[in-house]
Amino acid sequence: MRQEWEALYQAALAVAKPKKLSEQMEAGWVGAAVLGAGGRIYTGVCIDTDCSLGFCAERAALAAMFTAGEYRAQRVCAVAADGRVLSPCGACREFMMQLGEGAGEIEVLLDREGRTAALRELMPEAWR
Repeated sequence: MRQEWEALYQAALAVAKPKKLSEQMEAGWVGAAVLGAGGRIYTGVCIDTDCSLGFCAERAALAAMFTAGEYRAQRVCAVAADGRVLSPCGACREFMMQLGEGAGEIEVLLDREGRTAALRELMPEAWR
């Protein structure tokens, strides 16, 4: 994997620590890292609930980026707790596409070997 992705991968892996929060909720089976346009890395974890009100690690990392006052992402990496790189789900892909102009150019890590794709390449057709 290229060096510029290794830091994102390690940041995502570092937060991917599964935890059962209650009988109905777990968190941390997936960790994500987002590289903001300003060069800072933001992380988040998935939250899984029995009633489907949870959310994905990628959106949690983007929310952390927004909370810090940054709104443009350069790269996204999602990692399972066992170290596997995961491609964003359809909801996360659409969420990122709605970040505005240039969102289709966000780079997404696809595997541990370092294969990547621009977000637009992962979208069959924009909803607009």
